[in-house]
Amino acid sequence: MQKTALSVEEIRQDFPILKRKVGVGGSKTLVYLDNAATTQKPYAVINAMNEYYSNYNANIHRAVHQLGEEATFAYEQTREKVAKFINARSTDEIIFTRNATEAINLVAYSWGRRNIKRADTIVLTEMEHHSNIVPWQILSREKKSKICYLGVDDQGYLKMRDYERALEKEAVRLVSVSEMSNVLGTILPLKEIITRAHEDNVPVFVDAAQSVPHLPVDVQRTDCDFLAFSAHKMLGPTGVGVLYVKKEILEEMPPFIGGGDMIKEVHQQNVIYNDLPYRFEGGTQNIAGVVGFSAALDYLAAIGMDRVRNHELDLTRYALSALSDLKDVIIYGPKNFRDRGGVISFNIADIHPHDLATIMNEHGIAIRSGHHCAQVLMERLDVAATSRASFYIYNTQEEIDLFADALLDARRIFRI
Repeated sequence: MQKTALSVEEIRQDFPILKRKVGVGGSKTLVYLDNAATTQKPYAVINAMNEYYSNYNANIHRAVHQLGEEATFAYEQTREKVAKFINARSTDEIIFTRNATEAINLVAYSWGRRNIKRADTIVLTEMEHHSNIVPWQILSREKKSKICYLGVDDQGYLKMRDYERALEKEAVRLVSVSEMSNVLGTILPLKEIITRAHEDNVPVFVDAAQSVPHLPVDVQRTDCDFLAFSAHKMLGPTGVGVLYVKKEILEEMPPFIGGGDMIKEVHQQNVIYNDLPYRFEGGTQNIAGVVGFSAALDYLAAIGMDRVRNHELDLTRYALSALSDLKDVIIYGPKNFRDRGGVISFNIADIHPHDLATIMNEHGIAIRSGHHCAQVLMERLDVAATSRASFYIYNTQEEIDLFADALLDARRIFRI
């Protein structure tokens, strides 16, 4: 790959699914614009998982035979790569989970049940994914604590005055925010949010499911206390998530799941837990998935996250312009493409998003329709659903042109 510019055509050759024919009669080359939901997988990831199952399939941390040691080495090597990717201080701060959702639940269960008290306030935003709402709702009902939602203005930006007001008036014990909205694309001023929270000794959880795959992320720079993301949104396999927690916080957290590998000793009446981070990884993990994720991290590191971001900025600017040229299109989120990720949610006239997605599918174009697991935000926008196109490293301006042409066909079908 070129070191100065992202060669999209070269990248596309690494993704077998992009050669697939779909749509009416299987006549259309796939245009995949649902990357905020999950990304496609390059040969490197597919081959790495096949290599594991074919040549060194074994459980980790248990056996002294060669296969077990090879599997353990590959698994732990991925942990080292994750720590480097987000600039964690230590691999002790990296926990593998099934997904970002489980990572959030782990913190809500382990840290939350020990630290959230009656009348405490958990601060969220109106743009949160359900994964960053429901675990805190369950916790707040149990603890009789409160949830405060920071508002979103009509341009899709967070109302920072609401944030300041909450910190001044409420007994805030935790702030939990998405760095990038999966609907609006809005990128939050994360460093400002964290710095202000820490002035009041309030820890901050970052749902980075949409940011780590698309932006350079540095947990030491932002100084976040918790951070979660998923492998499948960044070229890796499903079933693998990452939870980052500052070591000094993690050391005080009780285990989330009890069982094998998260212990040192088990006796009839007592147990001695394992060291960090293993005490939070009970049972056999998704070893093959973690091995595949290792290849995904290598792939993105070779490209460089700055170039990933710049490519998506170009696509987002181009797509916003193309959509703005169409009549009766409402685009949600910031108008300034630099303030958002490669996610564009929109509605067009009175065409229901599900109908529009069906028409797009006939053209071989995969987009998302619905509430995107963000019904609190849908209520704020006063819509039941939106259509959403989202981009990644293998998408092109030519695909956006096909997308815009398909939208014109939808207008024709509905006689708009």
